[in-house]
Amino acid sequence: MGSLIGHVAPGAGFLLIGLWHLFNHIRLLALSPSSYVAPVWFPFPARGLRHLELILIIVGSSASIFMELFGSPRKHQPFDDDGTIPSVHLHNLEHASISLALLLFAAATLHMDRARAPMRDAVSQLVAAAALAQELLMFHLHSTDHMGVEGQFHWLLQAVIAVTLAATLL
Repeated sequence: MGSLIGHVAPGAGFLLIGLWHLFNHIRLLALSPSSYVAPVWFPFPARGLRHLELILIIVGSSASIFMELFGSPRKHQPFDDDGTIPSVHLHNLEHASISLALLLFAAATLHMDRARAPMRDAVSQLVAAAALAQELLMFHLHSTDHMGVEGQFHWLLQAVIAVTLAATLL
């Protein structure tokens, strides 16, 4: 994710899913303001594409993990020959772990919805909260000095993630 495309592509994916959620939240609130409940994901209305949002999260997260661990232009491997993580590649593993948390959320939610598990909405909320908590921790630890534009951007992202985490827990 160190390149421009490595930041723009995931950002565009988050933007599209965020706009999808914004549209659906406004629609649900307008349809029934007195009984509005915010779901953690929105089924796609077309027949056969109910889980499109979750599948796109899984595909995007998987691609991100693959690119972080194996797809760098530097042709790096995530581990040295002795099994240790080279310090120059720690940021790649941090990015991959954020994507892994989102992948686990989407996969667990998809599985519970298909299995019609009891309390699947509450469990999905908790899994989403765990993914957001992990993401918040990773962004806090990601920048070593918290200085400059990158540091300010990480502080802004931490604020957004913290608010999202609080809303998810509520």
